[in-house]
Amino acid sequence: MAPPSAISSDPATNGDTNGDSKPSTAATHEPGLSESKAKVQMPKFPGPPTFTDKYAERDYLKGRLAAAFRIFGKYGYDEGVAGHITLRDPVQPDTFWVNPFGVAFSLIKKSDLIQVDHEGNVIDGGEVRLLNAAAFMIHGAVHKARPDVLCAAHSHSIYGRSFCSLGRKLDMITQDSCSFYDDHVLYESFNGIVLAEKEGKDIAQCLGNRKAALLQNHGLLTVGSTIEAAVFWFISMEKCCQAQLAADAAAGGRGHQTVKIHDEDAAFTYKTIGTPRAGWFSAKPMFDVIEKECGADYLQ
Repeated sequence: MAPPSAISSDPATNGDTNGDSKPSTAATHEPGLSESKAKVQMPKFPGPPTFTDKYAERDYLKGRLAAAFRIFGKYGYDEGVAGHITLRDPVQPDTFWVNPFGVAFSLIKKSDLIQVDHEGNVIDGGEVRLLNAAAFMIHGAVHKARPDVLCAAHSHSIYGRSFCSLGRKLDMITQDSCSFYDDHVLYESFNGIVLAEKEGKDIAQCLGNRKAALLQNHGLLTVGSTIEAAVFWFISMEKCCQAQLAADAAAGGRGHQTVKIHDEDAAFTYKTIGTPRAGWFSAKPMFDVIEKECGADYLQ
């Protein structure tokens, strides 16, 4: 028997026996739940720190970027020398910080990061000043096209690159996938390693104002107005790819299809878990853990 909240004896009141509410036009988590009864809100998320000194902000953000690489290393997103995360510099916004080519994610420190201008010149940074050309072509184009993007993340994670071989976008089959509802794209091209300026611009154009892209036959790309959000969207999208690969295989093996979340419900869920602030807050625990595990090593 369905729970009482899922039973509507009177369609005109959407199950509200007080008769003082109209049918709900907002998606709620339970069928038959009126809008007036769905007013319990999630607590307001805290936000990232703010700075008046741009140099202090740079120092803080470089530490967060180093932590982001440690997280990627912990999650196994560091195959060979592939992968990069970039940070728009708050002092010189037409430049960005990135990992030096060939340095393991799990060893990266704040002092290792290199600063790159939009011509691809390394203008500051650690002892190893090798720049991954693909990092510059993709991230340089994204940062130039999207002034709102503080951070962009790309790596060749196993489930992301596997899913990207299918040439399709994510289905809305889980609550978590709703973070990407109408907020991710499929870049339907692969021309080898991205070493040409045109392809970097094409990827940025395809991304548009969305927060994530599935690069066909390649891997995932996520962006955010904070480092934490970009990192969380990457990890979440990787897990969504894993979940869909498993669900599609299980359903297909039984001759069925997965159950999709309705657009209205997906859009409603997105408003809670798909916002920039939600992305920042969702990443906070993993940044706290990496700080505990690494101590101050990554901040050197």
